[in-house]
Amino acid sequence: MIEALYLFSLATMALAISPGPDNIYVLTQSLTNGAKSGIATTAGLISGCIVHTTLLAFGVSIIITASPVIFFSIKVFGACYLLFLAWKVYKRDANISLDNKVSRKSHWQLFKQGVFMNLVNPKVLIFFLAFFPAFLWDETGNTVLQFYILGITFMVVSFLVFSGLALLAGSISSYMLTHKNTGFALKWLQILVFVGIAIYILLPEN
Repeated sequence: MIEALYLFSLATMALAISPGPDNIYVLTQSLTNGAKSGIATTAGLISGCIVHTTLLAFGVSIIITASPVIFFSIKVFGACYLLFLAWKVYKRDANISLDNKVSRKSHWQLFKQGVFMNLVNPKVLIFFLAFFPAFLWDETGNTVLQFYILGITFMVVSFLVFSGLALLAGSISSYMLTHKNTGFALKWLQILVFVGIAIYILLPEN
């Protein structure tokens, strides 16, 4: 359990740091309207994850109980999807664009918008489906509980990383502007994480 959570936390941290729509949005909110706005947005984005975790926990747990073959098929799908994400990142421009034209909203509005952005994005649930099952430490145990532990871990780690981005938005943006290789390094970090998790999923069980 400890090893699985440790690896899961490292992978989550690496993905949270890597440039994506969510953390770029948090960063731009922070640059434009202050760190508290970025943290409010982060809280909304992370809160939506509990819904995806619940859907995943009960849906996949039923599948695991019903058929190990189907669950293995889900893991193969997950590995293929992660490799597809790695390919999309590889094809993407490494330059990081921070658009400061972000409208000012109250912290409550930003929180609600973050929740909405998370819930209406079907890619989040697909990503959870690809990502989480690989880190179950006991497929014969209480998988619902394990999924919730993974979900809460994902939420805590992501919240800490995103909040750190919000608090350090000015320094981070200045660093990105003066170090042109930052985007390239983060791009390949994301690719390595996606490929690494895909390989981890496909490794035979001990």
